[in-house]
Amino acid sequence: MDVKIHEKYIKRCIEIAKNGLGTTRPNPMVGCVIVLKNTIIGEGCTSAYGGNHAEVNAIESVKDKALLKKATLYVTLEPCSHYGKTPPCSDLIIEHKIPNVVIGTIDTHDKVAGQGIAKLKTGGCNVTVGILEDDCKQHHKRFFTFHNKKRPYIVLKWAETNDGYIAPTSKQEKKPIWITNDYSRQLVHKWRAEEHAILVGTNTVLQDNPNLTTRNWKGNNPIRIVIDKELKLSKTYNVFNDAAETIVISSKLEDRRQKEHAKNWKLEFIDWDLKDAIAEQICEVLYKNSITSVIIEGGQQTLQTFINEDLWDEARVFTGNIAFNNGVKAPELTGKLVSEKSILKDNLKVYTND
Repeated sequence: MDVKIHEKYIKRCIEIAKNGLGTTRPNPMVGCVIVLKNTIIGEGCTSAYGGNHAEVNAIESVKDKALLKKATLYVTLEPCSHYGKTPPCSDLIIEHKIPNVVIGTIDTHDKVAGQGIAKLKTGGCNVTVGILEDDCKQHHKRFFTFHNKKRPYIVLKWAETNDGYIAPTSKQEKKPIWITNDYSRQLVHKWRAEEHAILVGTNTVLQDNPNLTTRNWKGNNPIRIVIDKELKLSKTYNVFNDAAETIVISSKLEDRRQKEHAKNWKLEFIDWDLKDAIAEQICEVLYKNSITSVIIEGGQQTLQTFINEDLWDEARVFTGNIAFNNGVKAPELTGKLVSEKSILKDNLKVYTND
């Protein structure tokens, strides 16, 4: 079959896979379509964690299962070959005798890593691999980063004034001073719903007392990661409310207040004497807790720590239409600008770390 036809249906797989953003983790958000005579007869994406994989949903959506024996199945990621929460998808494809399978990219997870493809071929399927491979790898960036680099996919996010400050020198109340407009702030809440966790430093909690939830967008609240080296923060701060789980990362100090905290609170330790590996140790903690992606929304020091250790994948930087004239300078970042757009009078630039 023509490569352009294959690409057409893999693009559709990517489109529908995005319906699983923020709900499938730690599983990848896969998309699958089933085609017969240039007509889609079934499609599906990965269900919320614990539910069906994309291939299962696509096969179940085909009303006349006899058609599967003449069809082509397209999928963004190599079908699994092992038992997890659900049986192997490769077995299901073979069971229904689907003759042709087109895969966007190989699954590099050590439990799959070509074994799904090998099983399909042994089962009599004609397998094509590598259609829109770069697009599929980009789509599965969180999954691949977690399993290949043993850390979460890291998104830096901040807002700065048009004269380059992210916060004033001082303020009267413990609440945010908004640099961006309501639409930009709603977009940030959408992003929070898409990622597994959100991370801030001690000063952000002390100065702003944020909730770090998705109040302005429908979706799951991220796990809150709070850097609190000296355990200065009392349980009265919003980050300890019942809206989401919170992980506090501290120095190796005994926390006498731990029993007083809510059940959704957890304490982790890193070694602050390793000054050049603070972000690296934080990533190790997040990986240990199976966190696949994180937004860093901390202050200048927290953000710059990840930048200086070159531990970031994407940066989303708002510039608001106001000036502070003085204050806390925005982080210094070198990356590849991949997109730029206006949100009313705000400007949003997205960078990737090459």
